Amino acid sequence: VSQIITYGTMAAKAVVRDSGRVLGFPYGFVDGVAKLIPMTLGIGLEDALGRTDKSKSDDAWRSDELIARYRDEDDVRDLLDLALQLEDLTRNAGKHAGGVVIAPEPLAEFCPLFAEHDVEGLGKNPVTQFDKDDVEAIGLVKFDFLGLRTLTIIDWAVKAINERRAAAGETPLDIAALPLDDTATYELFARGDTVAVFQFESRGMRELLKRALPDRFEDLIALVSLYRPGPMDLIPDFIERKHGRAEVKYPHALLEPVLSPTYGVVVYQEQVMQTAQILAGYSLGGADLLRRAMGKKKVEEMAKERAKFEAGAQATHDIASKISGPIFDLLEKFAGYGFNKSHAAAYALVSYQTAWLKTHYPAEFMAAVLSSDMDNTDKVVGFLDEARAMDLTVLSPDVNASDYMFEAVDPKTLRYGLGAVKGVGRGACEAIVEAREKEGVFTDLLDFCKRVESNKLNRRTMEALIHAGALDALGSNRPSLLLQLPEALKATEQLAREREAGQVSLFGAVESAAPALDIHLPETHDWPLAEKLRHERETLGFYLSGHPMDPYRDDLIGVTGFHLGQLEKIWSERAEDEKRGWRPEKTVVLAGQVTGMRRKGESQAFVQLEDGRGRIECAFFAETFTEYAALLTRDRILIIEGGLREDEFSGGFSLRARRCWDYSQVCATQALRLALRLDLRVPGAMEAVDAVLDKHRPGSTPIRFELLREGAAGQLDLNGSRGIRIDQDLAATLRAQPGVRTVKLALGKPWTQ
Repeated sequence: VSQIITYGTMAAKAVVRDSGRVLGFPYGFVDGVAKLIPMTLGIGLEDALGRTDKSKSDDAWRSDELIARYRDEDDVRDLLDLALQLEDLTRNAGKHAGGVVIAPEPLAEFCPLFAEHDVEGLGKNPVTQFDKDDVEAIGLVKFDFLGLRTLTIIDWAVKAINERRAAAGETPLDIAALPLDDTATYELFARGDTVAVFQFESRGMRELLKRALPDRFEDLIALVSLYRPGPMDLIPDFIERKHGRAEVKYPHALLEPVLSPTYGVVVYQEQVMQTAQILAGYSLGGADLLRRAMGKKKVEEMAKERAKFEAGAQATHDIASKISGPIFDLLEKFAGYGFNKSHAAAYALVSYQTAWLKTHYPAEFMAAVLSSDMDNTDKVVGFLDEARAMDLTVLSPDVNASDYMFEAVDPKTLRYGLGAVKGVGRGACEAIVEAREKEGVFTDLLDFCKRVESNKLNRRTMEALIHAGALDALGSNRPSLLLQLPEALKATEQLAREREAGQVSLFGAVESAAPALDIHLPETHDWPLAEKLRHERETLGFYLSGHPMDPYRDDLIGVTGFHLGQLEKIWSERAEDEKRGWRPEKTVVLAGQVTGMRRKGESQAFVQLEDGRGRIECAFFAETFTEYAALLTRDRILIIEGGLREDEFSGGFSLRARRCWDYSQVCATQALRLALRLDLRVPGAMEAVDAVLDKHRPGSTPIRFELLREGAAGQLDLNGSRGIRIDQDLAATLRAQPGVRTVKLALGKPWTQ
């Protein structure tokens, strides 16, 4: 058994750079020449210099500037003349990512081997010296092995599920024995709830599922095969025929058994082969050679195969060439991009297993998914959003409960993994878990520092754990823990030094009892919510205790009509005229907090907007960017009008901004009225509210009080000199006062004016 060698060759740009380096030309000169070679796939230097037929007829294959410099500059001519001689020579050897060759006897009996050098000169990691084509030519069998992270996710989830089942006295789950007709799983596919489901997680695929409504395993195999460039054109036909809205037609009645699983649409390479066997009497081997010939599109081979196919159809079923010829054309068209059904079926099975786990064991499945991507904060944030959409509760990281990875606490609850906290390595997490399992939960910060190996926990790691909330159980609040940290670390370092010194007794025995430590752990006031959330975002990548938008969300929804978690619904409800065009757009007004921004050149910016329910990237171009650049700062709350679009790259949505407003300015200039429901039965309620309002007088915004008293209710309007100035924090401040039941801020819509 061995992997297969790959040979890297000196392609057009690479050979120019290598030749220039050897000839001693300056890097800038060589780089300039190399960049003149067009970016056309498969181009050679002969093409770039306009010496081939295709380059003479197609501008994309030649560079007129390169031709001129070759003609006029001696250095360019010397460089390219050498490069032309070296082009396409083998430059280096590599290893095929998944190709493995298996032989009945030692491989050295069949082909030469290549090995990397090791320190002792013995060689390591041998691979065949023949590449994939030559290995096949000498009669050896190649296998392509794909390593899928999804298989690890399934394994982790099944182990967690079986632990739970064992504790409940149930038989273990055998993932390989799942029935392939589970109704609830197909309902999940039909709803498009397939985030984290293998092969079906992109937004385009989720949209396709909603249209296709798969209800059997054959449908999943077909969708895996069809959702690729080329076969995508067949998807509308497939869906219409599946749901009986279009007639299922077959190229020939004899092909119904072959094409009925895909409603008469040729989807798989195996269908091409079966058609050749049934219609034209091909052997299995002959049908496979036909499939390969069609894939390679060699004109001479195809002419021979066409004659053979037509003759076979005539001899086997007396089918005239005028009927068999068009069928051959149809097969040739689909064979170019037809998918291997056995490969698609294997993928579809893994997809079905992940969807089944998500349906029946959502907590264990999402814990495994989150653990597999712990080092990718963006993915963790996306999966946590999905977990919440599935009504799963996500508990904060906790050194007294969390392991390194995410885990399911019960069928509806996940516990955050310590390994997903930025700045906390695996070694530190394992040391924490080991100390907890050995002597029980930690009681305070000093106890934690004493019991966890000090070489695994440095100050930065401790601060990250505090900011993430993982040490909340060990102190009254996070600022107090940070205040206690220097003293606790100092005391444990002293303890470690005393242990190393060995403190030997009179009789030479090492004292077994650790020296007692008793230090004062200071306390201080807690942070405001905004600061706590900022630290959580820095260490976890998102907000766990709440969201900075929480105090403003209801008021903003009152203005825009929706939050960012509803973009899918907004998009699906767009009008017919908004569905047309090469890139459909829907005009929307949305609001959120700026959490990041990247600039591109002097006239473009891409702003990340979040509101705690969803997120979107907003693009500001040209005049729009120039006009609103001053507003595009981190943590500012913005209201943006623009064109909502599908984002093919991220699988979500993006917004092309047209106009933009600062929410604080909208509050100050567009406030129509503040409505306040106040319970006067609460002592000091009116005084507390009046004290807050006095700080915002005088102003022009009227107030309406709805007052509740024992056995009575009344309404009071204040305006004129009793009116107030509105800022973005006023409503939140009022909601925090005693006796305040509801606060509603009515705002005008500047985009309608």
